[in-house]
Amino acid sequence: MSARPLLDQIECPADLRSLPREKVEEVASEIRAEIVEKVSRTGGHLASSLGAVELITAIHYVFDTPTDRIVLDVGHQGYAHKMLTGRRRGFDRIGQEDGIAKFLRRHESAYDHFGAGHAGTSISAALGMARALEFQGRPGVAIALIGDGGMTAGMAFEALNHAGELRQRNLVVVLNDNEMSISPNVGAMSSYLSRKLSAPMARRMKGWAKEFLGSMPGDMLHWAHKAEESLKVFFSPGLLFEALSFRYVGPVEGHRMDVLLETFENVKRMVEAGEGPIVVHVLTSKGRGYEPAERDPLTYHGVGAFEVESGRMAPAKPGPPSYTGIFAKTLVRLASEDPRIVAITAAMPGGTGLDRFQREFPDRFYDVGIAEQHAVTFAAGLATEGLKPVAAIYSTFLQRAYDQVVHDVCLQNLDVTFALDRAGLVGADGATHQGLYDIAYLRTLPNMVVMAPKDENELQHMLETAIEYPGPAALRYPRGNGFGVPLDPEPKSIQIGEAELLRDGDRLLVVALGTLAHAALEAADELAAEGISVAVLNARFAKPLDAARIVALARRTRAVLTVEEHSGQGGFGTAVLEALAAAGVPAAARVLAVPDVLIEQGNPAEQLHGFGLDASGIAAAARELVGGRSS
Repeated sequence: MSARPLLDQIECPADLRSLPREKVEEVASEIRAEIVEKVSRTGGHLASSLGAVELITAIHYVFDTPTDRIVLDVGHQGYAHKMLTGRRRGFDRIGQEDGIAKFLRRHESAYDHFGAGHAGTSISAALGMARALEFQGRPGVAIALIGDGGMTAGMAFEALNHAGELRQRNLVVVLNDNEMSISPNVGAMSSYLSRKLSAPMARRMKGWAKEFLGSMPGDMLHWAHKAEESLKVFFSPGLLFEALSFRYVGPVEGHRMDVLLETFENVKRMVEAGEGPIVVHVLTSKGRGYEPAERDPLTYHGVGAFEVESGRMAPAKPGPPSYTGIFAKTLVRLASEDPRIVAITAAMPGGTGLDRFQREFPDRFYDVGIAEQHAVTFAAGLATEGLKPVAAIYSTFLQRAYDQVVHDVCLQNLDVTFALDRAGLVGADGATHQGLYDIAYLRTLPNMVVMAPKDENELQHMLETAIEYPGPAALRYPRGNGFGVPLDPEPKSIQIGEAELLRDGDRLLVVALGTLAHAALEAADELAAEGISVAVLNARFAKPLDAARIVALARRTRAVLTVEEHSGQGGFGTAVLEALAAAGVPAAARVLAVPDVLIEQGNPAEQLHGFGLDASGIAAAARELVGGRSS
């Protein structure tokens, strides 16, 4: 007999809905066990997905997906959704090349109505869907499932405000709250009240009460309204949502399947009666049902392979420190010497390494939540008063604050340092998280300095340089470990815009930005053995370029190859071509970069090889450019 007898019968939500109601909780138990088993082998998003199993299962059971649209914010809570929508077998290769994505993708399933890897988008997207369905006279409810962390994104409140103004009747927002702690008695009473308040009789009683209050004399009516508001404050945390014209239901116990099913069935009837938009506030626990993840949901949010019985993860292989670790260590050191340095993150203290800064300087550390726009303008405000803010934000997430970088930092030439972690290819997180566009979107901005270190030692010097620079500066560095190069005892400032000649030559100039400078050196060694003399320049700065040195070397070699782990459209190589054109250098030139396609999940080293961005690929491109081997 199968270990998952009910789950084995489910290929789509319609199969789930064909099961008796009393079997739904067993389905959720099987899904939870399957998630733990699969993720223990492949790695992935564990704690968030475990916390949302009952919630997602109940939504698919009650609502008629895919006619009813479900939009998951970010998607890292969506493994149960993937298993219920025909992708259970795909978990053997989740996050791997040609495997299913760790997040939701529209091309992957008809049930993934909106793709997302960034937070705060679900309510806006669901509102658009709900409006389009209503406008076209088509059936369907749009359901946005957003975590309490996602609610810190300003975009979520913009969408709530608009939805309330539109009185969008076919919109349901489910707030998955996994932070609030309520004692069993209070929790039981809250869920009881929520279910009864969403029932038809309770809604009629509220309507009768409203009519009764309206018939009372003025003075009594005033005090009756006061009493009503006081009771609302006492019993319900939903006044904010009600002020935005949403009907509020909750808080609801998110791991009681009977409670969830009854609540969503009542909510569905409310929608059918035209009582939307509705917010359903659900209390859940990250890591639910797997003790190690419940005990430490942060560690088990995103994991590699682990042992199911003990939760023990494979020990990290010994190796060089990570770029993130070097950044954090250097920033703490610099901050100990300069009290003006403050650090800012947008809900990623662990991912950016700023948790270390937080421990050392708690009064100089700010986690603003999932609010990159606010993070940047907050940093700008700090800078106006003489502080030196360092905003550590993943490359892919800084895209969300582009206008603030332009308008609030660059136009005012403010002293803000941007530490762009995860620049370049990111592996299993895939297309939504690739850091492949930051040079293109930053190098066009007046007053901005953009730099990238060739290794972890140069990273510490560049951080010192960026913080010392009295204007906006961005330092981009990759995910993962460094090369293991020796670290200088102290960080030292680099001359802004000055490149470093790593190797001289007279047949070809390779201009490399960032960590690919090491691959360029390897390629130069290979080419030297063939009699091709190659100069290798570590550009260090995408803006300002060391144009004088590049032009001088290009005039001598008359062939230039640029190398970068970034999109080739508008990136570093394009900047070099612009400099050569402006100087009238008649050199043969080629840009070697990531192609102009969406890059899905995969092994970064294998992807670099496929793009010709490793030593062998650089050598091959160089041979083509100079016409083969030297005679």
